[in-house]
Amino acid sequence: MKLEPVLEELEGAAEKLAVKVRYEPLATTVGHGGLCKVNGEYRVIIDKRASTAERVATLAKSLGALDTSGLFLSPRARQTLQRYAA
Repeated sequence: MKLEPVLEELEGAAEKLAVKVRYEPLATTVGHGGLCKVNGEYRVIIDKRASTAERVATLAKSLGALDTSGLFLSPRARQTLQRYAA
């Protein structure tokens, strides 16, 4: 199962929600990244060394904390969001 299309769709969803996604090298103690708010703007910072699956999980978990009900997402992307939103 290819995860790249899901990752691209979640990145597009983040853009529609005005959430900036950045890939940066993170310390291993930080994990794979997550959602934060800087100067009133949401950002998701993801470890650039993370695998595609880890990137999808981090982004889905982060976006799951926000209201995505107004966005059109493919069934696969919506299911991924719901799985990690808990």
